[in-house]
Amino acid sequence: MQLNALKQYLTQYLQPERFTDYCLNGLQVEGKAEVNRIVTGVTASIALLEQAKEQKADAVLVHHGYFWKGESQSITGIKKRRLKYLLENDMNLFAYHLPLDGHLEIGNNVMLGKVLGLEIAGWLDNQHMIAWAKLKEKQSLGGLSQQVSERLNRPIQLVGNANQVVETVAWCTGAAQSYIEYAIAADIDVFISGEISEQTVHQVRESNTAYMSAGHHATERYGIDALGTHLANNFSISHMFIDIDNPV
Repeated sequence: MQLNALKQYLTQYLQPERFTDYCLNGLQVEGKAEVNRIVTGVTASIALLEQAKEQKADAVLVHHGYFWKGESQSITGIKKRRLKYLLENDMNLFAYHLPLDGHLEIGNNVMLGKVLGLEIAGWLDNQHMIAWAKLKEKQSLGGLSQQVSERLNRPIQLVGNANQVVETVAWCTGAAQSYIEYAIAADIDVFISGEISEQTVHQVRESNTAYMSAGHHATERYGIDALGTHLANNFSISHMFIDIDNPV
């Protein structure tokens, strides 16, 4: 597939213009003009780039790329090493942040719901970032936390009474702990996200909404994999998702 055709399709499919984001969405580093093999991963770390090279990838497609607002513009240190590696190996780098989170087919929030066995009943915001669902059967908060831990294969940091009976769940992947305010306003029993902040504990204690911190990386593994699979199913492209372990 020609690089320009891939670029145009991703723009059409993910519609980055719908979002006010903190980074450049789309092609961040240009490489080969022909893309036959794609590697996807959560973050464009040097470890992912090295494994992409081993897989002879023409393009790397990630959720967390480069060129974030507020960061230094100097091409030094870690940034230099990453960019140099991509350029020397003629690999393209695509990155999609909020457009991947909010996509209604393969987005991080849609895919996390599927992994957790939660059927989305609606959204608490107008950009499809905060999903909510009603459990098929009421269960204890502790039991639900154990289920989430097993599905994501990582320990969960739970804030709330483990014996509390819960029925409604809301979630938003990554560093979306502040969105618990939406769940509280909607009287949702428990909110799930990737990270936790100091004030989150107090918000839980002063409301009826519990909180699960399930890992930034762990909650955002599924959208980018689904996007790569979508491309492979629709074009003459091979795809491999590579999960670089991250405990956060």
